[in-house]
Amino acid sequence: MRMPAQQATTLTVVMMIGVAFLNALDAVIVRLLAGEVHAFVIGFFRALFGLLVLLPWIWGRVDLRASPYRWLHGVRAALKLASLIALFVAYQRASLPDATAIFFMLPLFVMLGAWLFLDERIGGPQIVALILALAGMVIVVRPGGAGFDPALLFALAAAALTASIQLMLKRMATRDTSDRLVAWNLLAMTGLGLVLALTVWTTPTPWQLVLLCAQGALGALNQTLVTRALKLSDASFVGPLDFLRLPAVALLAWALFGEVAGAATWIGAGLICLSVILATGAVRRRGA
Repeated sequence: MRMPAQQATTLTVVMMIGVAFLNALDAVIVRLLAGEVHAFVIGFFRALFGLLVLLPWIWGRVDLRASPYRWLHGVRAALKLASLIALFVAYQRASLPDATAIFFMLPLFVMLGAWLFLDERIGGPQIVALILALAGMVIVVRPGGAGFDPALLFALAAAALTASIQLMLKRMATRDTSDRLVAWNLLAMTGLGLVLALTVWTTPTPWQLVLLCAQGALGALNQTLVTRALKLSDASFVGPLDFLRLPAVALLAWALFGEVAGAATWIGAGLICLSVILATGAVRRRGA
């Protein structure tokens, strides 16, 4: 039985509020581990716990050998691991609200990459969106200013790397199944993550392992909620709701670490949010 539209919309909003706080908790955990657990080790355990959760499903349902790709899975996993580590470094060293605001550049990077590498057309609204996003990014990062924090460049790199992964997936999904793409990604990320982690290895304490395990569980629940929200509502509606992450992060950063998001953060994030909504709306109208 199909859910009424109003109920589906309400449930989608509730789910995305939950996603916002799950993402905020993820950032908080990384900050709590700062100075004690290296970002390489966090990246490894993030991949490992995700793999352990899905291993029974992979073992029973996924034929890994049937994939038409080999080295591309390794490349994608390396990019994914690099994006996670870059974001973790930003969370550990920069203001959490600022790092979150910069990561919102992701959809614009995807659009720009699709135009440059996949020959997708962009029009006037998308160009305006890119200009607004660039302005918002400059306001948050403040390059050359007294408030410039180089650690925010890691958040920008994480967004760019994640965009490249999404563009790769768009091509790979035409010849491979989503099950195999997920399975290969987790397996390759765990192996690559272990190699990196061993270069800086210190065994986590029991409390740190609890936090790392909780982070893996939060990631799995986060993905489940996003998937369910996308089934209930259009991506053009779900996407902008991801910006609820910023107030959730700002609230927890203030409550736990005494960080206060300044006016520049909100103004810059607002411009980036507006740019994503503008670009998404333009794509939706073109496809209608």
